[in-house]
Amino acid sequence: MSRERVARRIAAAAAYGGGGIGLLGVGFAGLLLTEAKLAELQLNTLQGEPPRADGVYGEAFANAEGLAPLRMAVLGDSTAAGFGVDRGRDTPGALLAGGIAAMAERPVRLFVAAANGAASNDLERQLALVLAAEPSPDVALIMIGANDVTQRIKLADSVRMLSDTVRRLRAAGAEVIVGTCPDLGTIEPVRPPLRTIARRASRQLAAAQTIGVVEAGGRSVSLGALLGPEFDHRPEMFASDRYHPSAQGYQTAAMALLPSMCAALGVWPEEERADAFRGEGVLPVAQAAAEAAGRGGTEVAGAAIQGSESGPRGRWALLKHRRRRILPAEAPAGAPAGPPGATSGNSHAVDADARAT
Repeated sequence: MSRERVARRIAAAAAYGGGGIGLLGVGFAGLLLTEAKLAELQLNTLQGEPPRADGVYGEAFANAEGLAPLRMAVLGDSTAAGFGVDRGRDTPGALLAGGIAAMAERPVRLFVAAANGAASNDLERQLALVLAAEPSPDVALIMIGANDVTQRIKLADSVRMLSDTVRRLRAAGAEVIVGTCPDLGTIEPVRPPLRTIARRASRQLAAAQTIGVVEAGGRSVSLGALLGPEFDHRPEMFASDRYHPSAQGYQTAAMALLPSMCAALGVWPEEERADAFRGEGVLPVAQAAAEAAGRGGTEVAGAAIQGSESGPRGRWALLKHRRRRILPAEAPAGAPAGPPGATSGNSHAVDADARAT
């Protein structure tokens, strides 16, 4: 069965309550559990909690007009929270808040609800925290999925819980960007045959997440394959547990997400149209989701053809490969930063400090 058909089945099950769909044969169950326990023993070396990153970023961009800071929320798991680094400024939320502030030339107030060990069944709790702190966030980032796979949460249930969260954030007025499930087959301590099973399960979940996110009004960015070629055989991209990213690894992931977050807010200098020369286009959402799952950094968002959002194969979606750009470091107070620099495959996010409020 093709990845597109599998993703469509999972998303349909999520929409219509068929949470019992499973994609791994029962014959693998004993082997999967044994290998997973061995991997868990090797990965469980980091202790404590991720550093706090809540606060206001880009205060140098405050202006005489007195515009309030953009409000940004981060939900998800330990990767969303930035587990594995020592400084709040190195977490994904901080890197992205600084980058958005530089692009929008406006401060960004960050609130992080993401938590270690979280799976999609924790998103409802996190959403309550977000809406209590920021009833009308401008933009929200969700990074979730790895623990859904390792905890063997039914994929349709996982997609349903994520879609509900996206829908509620959109109703609150937020632009929502979801970094889909990473490719667990890239993690060094995860050995064959578990590696093959983990890769298949995580990519299937990522594709199904994309369908659910787009249909709920959000945008997805695939992180799975990105963590393969750019992280492969580069130990400096990982923290000491060889599982969570290091500060450099989080920069790479953040720069894959930043263009989509800025585009959603209308502050990215790139047209919202497909560039056929770069492999972009408007496709049925299931096809776009399947293609995105195999190419890191690919954005999928809702689209329309001749005024119609749906075609004979379902919802239309725009598949984009946005260019990553080098952004300037945060400027000193009173000295706004200049425009983004040239395109680069080794971009670095704005390194901004937060001041807690």
